[in-house]
Amino acid sequence: MKKELLAPAGDIEAGYAALYYGADAVYLGLQQFSARATAANFDEKALNEFTAYAHSLQRKVYVALNTLLQECELSDLLKNLDICSKCRVDALIVQDLGVAHIVKEQYPELELHASTQMAVHNKEGALALQKAGFTRVVLARELTLAEIKEIAALPGLETEAFIHGALCYSYSGLCQFSTVESGRSANRGKCLYPCRAKFGGEDGARHYFSMKDMALQEDVLKMPVTSLKIEGRKKTALYVAAVTDYYRQILDGKKAEQRKEENIKQIFSRPWCKFHFNGRSKEIIDRDFVGHRGLKIGEIERIDGRKITFKASHLVCRYDGIQIEIPGQEKPFGFSLQVMRVNGKNVFEAKKGEQVEIMLPLQMPLLKKGYAVYLASATEVKGAYDYNKPKPGEFKQRQPLSVRFEVRSDTVCAEAEGKKAEIKGNWQTAVNIDKMNEAVHKAFAKSGETEFKLEEIEIANKQNYFVPISVLNELRRQLYEQIEVVSKRGILPQIIPHKTAAPQWIIKTDNPESLAQVDLDSAAEIIFLLNPKSDLSALGKFPKEKIRFALPAVCRKVAEFVSLIDKLIEQGYQKWEIGNYWGLSVLPEKGIDLSFDTSLYVLNTQAMAMAQKMGAARVSLAIEDTCVNLQEIAAAAPLKTCLCIYQDAPLFTSAACIRSNPCRECRREEKWSLLNKDGNHYEVLSKDCQTMLFAEKALCFAKEAPGIRVDYYRADFVYKPYSAQKVKEIWEQLQKFQDVENTQKANLCRDKNF
Repeated sequence: MKKELLAPAGDIEAGYAALYYGADAVYLGLQQFSARATAANFDEKALNEFTAYAHSLQRKVYVALNTLLQECELSDLLKNLDICSKCRVDALIVQDLGVAHIVKEQYPELELHASTQMAVHNKEGALALQKAGFTRVVLARELTLAEIKEIAALPGLETEAFIHGALCYSYSGLCQFSTVESGRSANRGKCLYPCRAKFGGEDGARHYFSMKDMALQEDVLKMPVTSLKIEGRKKTALYVAAVTDYYRQILDGKKAEQRKEENIKQIFSRPWCKFHFNGRSKEIIDRDFVGHRGLKIGEIERIDGRKITFKASHLVCRYDGIQIEIPGQEKPFGFSLQVMRVNGKNVFEAKKGEQVEIMLPLQMPLLKKGYAVYLASATEVKGAYDYNKPKPGEFKQRQPLSVRFEVRSDTVCAEAEGKKAEIKGNWQTAVNIDKMNEAVHKAFAKSGETEFKLEEIEIANKQNYFVPISVLNELRRQLYEQIEVVSKRGILPQIIPHKTAAPQWIIKTDNPESLAQVDLDSAAEIIFLLNPKSDLSALGKFPKEKIRFALPAVCRKVAEFVSLIDKLIEQGYQKWEIGNYWGLSVLPEKGIDLSFDTSLYVLNTQAMAMAQKMGAARVSLAIEDTCVNLQEIAAAAPLKTCLCIYQDAPLFTSAACIRSNPCRECRREEKWSLLNKDGNHYEVLSKDCQTMLFAEKALCFAKEAPGIRVDYYRADFVYKPYSAQKVKEIWEQLQKFQDVENTQKANLCRDKNF
């Protein structure tokens, strides 16, 4: 099976570059609802032209509508879906269940791909989304080759995997760091990348979470997936061209070319890694530096004032960008090369192997022998990736029309798409009816600047009348104008609100002992977060009818849970909560009471409706939402809702280990460590090869909770250690709707445009 090479396009130039250098498909974003909100992105005209051009080359175009939407944004979503439908894009890449629900109900012609933001990291999660109507899943970047093969073997489901580009420390879609800290949500395309910053910790001030770039290179040939994806919608057309060209050559059976690899590194590159493709690795973090490094071309051998000398391992030209790594500095020292000498003579270029002397700027740091020198931008490379593109307006995606044309003695009319145009007149008999019919066809085939093209025309002219061409053109103009002003649909699927009773209270824990002092009569439900090593011997202390078991958001070994789940269901436990879609595949479809946790984000009523169709009887509202939106969707919810008013929210969940020790020496037991940044303090939980980051302050929405009309209020005491006394104190305070001291609100009281 031929693998699809999928390239990014932050603008139309990057798209043209991708197609020219061999991409089989291109993914891009529109002006709204793109997880790369700061990219240039595409308006309707650009999308139309680009899609038409791509289709003329037999290539595909996917639109990323992959952010979470609030209720007030659904009307704008319909406009974007209309655009995608009219431009006949090949698929939508989606995270929000509400977007998926609207597409399934109102735009069935649009294919659904599950975004990597949906955190599909096992076979069970992929199966659940396939059943929900997704034809393709974009796999989590964290997977090993063995895990990728298992998911890719599922019949009838396409798979897509990243092969090159930037990496996030967190599983995509499971990061709340930017939104909690700054109010700018990664799930809404506005991440400020706080993970890239320098933190103080037990190994000193380091970039503990700053990832290297992924570069699978020739390992892509081992991938059994449908589509091989290059990251980079915020990158330049030059970068897209170079990376696409590099992988096109590999996929076409040629060896990876070192020169092209070097070109990529000069354009933009952090150090490369394979992530966990060949098994878990610690060589994936760049703790000392952040950002673009470039191609290493030597090390300083001599320093003489503002002059440094090194042996070049690559061609260097005047005006190239140079960077020098300085230990202790988080970013390299960079400058434009203005003066260069070889053998004492000023030169424009120095060849590989030559001893080069370069002059540094006046403002220069202290440098030492042995510091690495990098080529960060090269004039030679900037001109190496020309590409052809069509003339503006040359291509246009048009909607096919079937027209019925009829002539009567005093009227001529045309009908299409339920619209009708008429012109009165008195017609004479045609001398040549074949020429008359040809004229009708030509007139209606002239679509001009409209979005239509004539697919077929039915001509009813029993009396063989002749109609002047001027009348035919006016009739066509009137008909096409009528069709153009009508929106494709513009209607949201109907939501019927359920009846809300008086709110009840839920308490959640991963340690039954922490509830020893809680008055359980005050809790309508007790949720236990399971793990394969959970001690369930204490469950006898709790009312069985109140217990709900929760499955975690990340599970790399589902088999470890299956027997435990089966055992508990056999014992009569019918209440369950899932934190990721994989839970839908391991729980029975019927006979259980299912709740969606906060990590299955619900920010609009259409998402609630989709969750309900997937089997949920209750949804937990997103912790990164605003008070205004929470009030609106809770009042109109089609199913039961839960608001978590106290939680130590994981700022991220990661498969990258923060520990410094070698893996072979690690016991993988629970370890807590402390970090700090800009006066903020964080706690890091490392356990079983998984890292979770927490803010020092828990989230608390107790004061605002009475104004949000939900069925349940919930307090979470998971992950962090809580004493029974502390749980009792906080629980009783929350039930009085009093905020707990030293907590925070995230976006609850912030601007709605988080």
